[in-house]
Amino acid sequence: QVQLVESGGGLVQPGGSLRLSCAASGMVLRLNAMGWYRQAPGKQRELVAQMTRGGSTNYADSVKGRFTISRDNAKNTLSLQMNSLKSEDTAVYYCNTPGQYYPWGQGTQVTVSS
Repeated sequence: QVQLVESGGGLVQPGGSLRLSCAASGMVLRLNAMGWYRQAPGKQRELVAQMTRGGSTNYADSVKGRFTISRDNAKNTLSLQMNSLKSEDTAVYYCNTPGQYYPWGQGTQVTVSS
């Protein structure tokens, strides 16, 4: 049974940074394309960063240049380094495949506010 557990969220001021982690069990991350999603209040969940099995990355225009997705194969974890955070980055962040294949985790709340 696959389980995805996100962590690392919190309250940060505009311009600050956070690093999110996604721990996977029951599956091997490096054998899957993976992505980070976010869902803001009243909005649909959106894919903001993704990584192919080969390590190529792609980002939504709204986070390009500020967010970096990475993977630790030894720890079987996926990370999202978020810099220069803006209020519009406030959302619950999740990890999953680009096809949303696995059950969703509980997500981790990111709040950007002064």
